[in-house]
Amino acid sequence: MKREKLNPLLLFPNRPKPLHFFITLMLLYLVFTTFEFKTFEFVSVSSVFENEPQNTHHRKALNFPSQEASGVYQGSLHRKPMQELQKVSTLNFNEGNLNQTGLGNGKDKFSEIQRAVKEAWVKGKRMWEEIQFQNSETVNVAENISDSCLHSISLSGSELRKQKGIMMIPCGLTLWSHVTVVGTPRLGHWEHDSKISVVKDEEEKVLVSQFMMELQGLKIVEDEEPPKILHFNPRLKGDYSGKPVIEQNTCYRMQWGSSLRCEGWKSRADEDTVDGQVKCEKWIRDDDSHSEESKATWWLPRLIGRKHKITLDWPYPFAEGRLFVLTLTAGLEGYHVSVDGKHITSFPYRTGFSLEDATGLSIKGDINVHSIYAASLPTSHPSFAPQMHLELLPQWKAPPILDVNAELFIGILSAGNHFAERMAVRKSWMQHKLIKSSHVVARFFVALIRTVAAKYIMKCDDDTFVRVDSIMSEVRKVEIGRSLYIGNMNYHHTPLRHGKWAVTYEEWTEEEYPTYANGPGYIISSDIAQSIVSNFEEHELKLFKMEDVSMGMWVEQFNNSKPVEYVHSYKFCQFGCIEDYYTAHYQSPRQMTCMWDKLQHKGKPLCCNNR
Repeated sequence: MKREKLNPLLLFPNRPKPLHFFITLMLLYLVFTTFEFKTFEFVSVSSVFENEPQNTHHRKALNFPSQEASGVYQGSLHRKPMQELQKVSTLNFNEGNLNQTGLGNGKDKFSEIQRAVKEAWVKGKRMWEEIQFQNSETVNVAENISDSCLHSISLSGSELRKQKGIMMIPCGLTLWSHVTVVGTPRLGHWEHDSKISVVKDEEEKVLVSQFMMELQGLKIVEDEEPPKILHFNPRLKGDYSGKPVIEQNTCYRMQWGSSLRCEGWKSRADEDTVDGQVKCEKWIRDDDSHSEESKATWWLPRLIGRKHKITLDWPYPFAEGRLFVLTLTAGLEGYHVSVDGKHITSFPYRTGFSLEDATGLSIKGDINVHSIYAASLPTSHPSFAPQMHLELLPQWKAPPILDVNAELFIGILSAGNHFAERMAVRKSWMQHKLIKSSHVVARFFVALIRTVAAKYIMKCDDDTFVRVDSIMSEVRKVEIGRSLYIGNMNYHHTPLRHGKWAVTYEEWTEEEYPTYANGPGYIISSDIAQSIVSNFEEHELKLFKMEDVSMGMWVEQFNNSKPVEYVHSYKFCQFGCIEDYYTAHYQSPRQMTCMWDKLQHKGKPLCCNNR
């Protein structure tokens, strides 16, 4: 059937529409995430550009919730004519118009992606209805959660096994909370570990005995493991060093921080302590403090009044088949671990997490757990005062879009349950003066699409920290009028044939991908965006399963007709953060605010990598 056309009177005359390409990108993103996840939780389910809260009249008209229960500010539609954000999507999902878009008719070669979009829209509508109902129950929910917060929790070993090795801590930890574990390490077993074998230059099988105790946060993404706020890993046997060690670390969005390895030596005297405790105690006997001479003359220094520093050491605190009692305590500056009453190690808090984030304790590996006891726990969660939790304060609202062309538009992909990530972005780099003055516009994609005129368009994720001024400096180096593609470029990248991002030969027959920028942050000029939108509307846009590679394909196609200036920089960080970054990926909400504070107070782009 003939497709409905957009009323030209609704659009600004002669005004460019660079954000059309985001419609394409979001639809592609819908398909990617639908294929990748069993459940559809991404923004595209019910996405909007986040702006300021709607007034009551428009909220009712659009069937939006009265508050940001899922962490989404609804864009205001009531504006002056020259400031209005116009709807540009030609896909209409109202029940009376579904057939007019060709959704599900099976005849259109583009109907498959449209069916996927329709399904996402239906789920999104249902999600909003559920959220609207849940808003009226916010207080009750908070009360119920508060009631479930206990001052102490205890589990037997059999109860822990029934819970798959995880003890829930509903309200997390607070200062001086402590967890005591009684257990017995199992005997070592032979295990294949190619990494250890290569290091030791021995046969492939290695004798292993180790266990992991982890403080975990809430699971954020379907196919990712929960954040590891503290990973405590005693290795009795099986470490690549060939000696017993204790390794500690954190992990956010599948990215590990810098590990702390205790290998039997006491921390250096010049190393930072944690609440006055050393990070690693000594358990290796390598001095003469136990010699016969020292034992025979112990009375001489005391007789003459000379102080003698006695070195306390003991064997490795864990042994196969020997019962131990381990206590983990939350101090002012970090976690402290003692075994059988002796301090073993202290791990400083890292920027990405807070005590209340630790809502679960996981124990797994070569260990028999007899009992767990957690005490001095908070009896209420600090985040469940609804208005405080939502933090709907005027200072965090995005500034209105003025009737002038923006220099850069930043679209931030997010998910419905990523409220903390969005609030961290609002409180950090979205406070930049270029954004406050509307020279740069930043909006979240959480599916009502609006347009704004801009010379350049940037795509990033909600866990990407952006140095807006540095980005603009790079963009302005390019001659005006040149087509631009800027980011951390991959040249001659070979498709992976195994693993999470595996691509079959049917999906990609060539040996290399086209040059493409890594997905966490890249910029294109508006003419490239308009070309992508045009190809999409004409059903001529070639689609691929990975968004960043797809963009590389589209830019390469555009480059065949008009030269594109490719600008590469490692400062668009793909994983984590490097000093003097332009963008930093996989940053937790607390890291976001930490990096912003460093920019404001120290004037330097410093990382907060100590997660």
